[in-house]
Amino acid sequence: MLTLFRRPAAAAAAPTEAPIDSAAEASAERSGLDSRRLVEALAPKASTLGREAAEVRGAIEDTQKVVVAQTTATQELARQLEAVVRAQRGIGTEVDAGLKAVTQVGDAVHHVGAEVGGVVQSLHQVSEAAQEITQIALQTRLVAFNASVEAKRAGEAGRGFGVVADAVKDLAAKVESSSKAIMGTVSQLDTRIAALSREVSRDAATAGGEAGAVHRALEVVEQGVRRIQDASAESQAVCAGLETQMGRIESEMTRTTQVLASALARTEAFLGISEQLLEGVAESGFETADSPFIRAAQQAAAQIGQLLEDAVRTGTIAEADLFDERYQPVAGSAPAQVTTRFVELAERLFPQVQEKLLTLSDKVVFGIAADRNGYIACHNQRYNQPQRPGDVVWNTANCRNRRVFNDRTGLASARNQRPFLLQTYRRDMGGGNFIVMKEAAAPISVNGRHWGGLRLAFKF
Repeated sequence: MLTLFRRPAAAAAAPTEAPIDSAAEASAERSGLDSRRLVEALAPKASTLGREAAEVRGAIEDTQKVVVAQTTATQELARQLEAVVRAQRGIGTEVDAGLKAVTQVGDAVHHVGAEVGGVVQSLHQVSEAAQEITQIALQTRLVAFNASVEAKRAGEAGRGFGVVADAVKDLAAKVESSSKAIMGTVSQLDTRIAALSREVSRDAATAGGEAGAVHRALEVVEQGVRRIQDASAESQAVCAGLETQMGRIESEMTRTTQVLASALARTEAFLGISEQLLEGVAESGFETADSPFIRAAQQAAAQIGQLLEDAVRTGTIAEADLFDERYQPVAGSAPAQVTTRFVELAERLFPQVQEKLLTLSDKVVFGIAADRNGYIACHNQRYNQPQRPGDVVWNTANCRNRRVFNDRTGLASARNQRPFLLQTYRRDMGGGNFIVMKEAAAPISVNGRHWGGLRLAFKF
């Protein structure tokens, strides 16, 4: 891009022995001047375009994350609501069964009341029989008394008959006493059973009186169960409406997520075009605001590559270990950290190059070497702190070493094999604060093999 702005190569210069056309030379100078002015005017506009594109992309990405989280929460809420509806249906079924049970209990109690009425009638018959026995016993006593009197009149001849008469009289007295006791007991039972009959009777209410206590209690229970049934039905109706609304919300959020994903893809293309424009300006051969950072990244990449080549040459590390991709998790780390077989070497060699990059300008945010997978074995010292147990927020901001940054920018910088890559992105500084930065990246090679990239991030 913008190859027309590049300075002409020396090989293309006219032979010295050729006559000089002053008009052509003046035209070339004017053309070069116009090109420079165009590049100088285009560079800040391309930079501003990249910054705005990064801001828009970051805002859409943040919105997409929020919508995705809300969609997940909505789906979970919908599942919980569905569970509530199922539970309410179960409650409705149980309430219906409860109403049937109350009705059955009422019928059973009424049947018991009918049986109690039969018992009362039987007791009345027993009482009547006892009264008859009492009358018979009383008459028997009178007969026995008369027989005893006659026996005494008969003298010696009636003595045996008198003994029998006395015995009959005593037996009649006992029968009379027993009959009276039976009548008393039956009377008590009759009173109690009559009271029980009234308590379990339903007929009193139909006759205009008051139903028995048992039926009154059953009516209270039935009314309570019916209130539960009504509340359950109303709740089911409300939840059914909520379920419908949740379905609509979920569909809308799904569509919103799709729209945001499409918008994010478009901003990705937009950002890519702006980055290509920035690179084209940088490749034009003219000095721009980004040129010093690009050169610094290339020089640092070459230095890191030379240090690693020297380490392999001297046997400090095997080439296979230098390209180790078997990342081993660090137990208890949060955010997750990993180690490789070249971590100790990186921690010993990289700071001498990386820390020097921070002195290039006060705009520099970091300068680090990443392997081709975005793994940062050693970060700048201010971000290379030991993790604090349980303090994820502080660790995220201050312990960026031994971590894999395979996001769009990080992975692109790590895998770039062109002379340089210039990107624009928005970085999360924690606490909801973001800054838009540029990043110049240059490839790091070891003995002709691509190892990773040097990432130099700087503010606008």
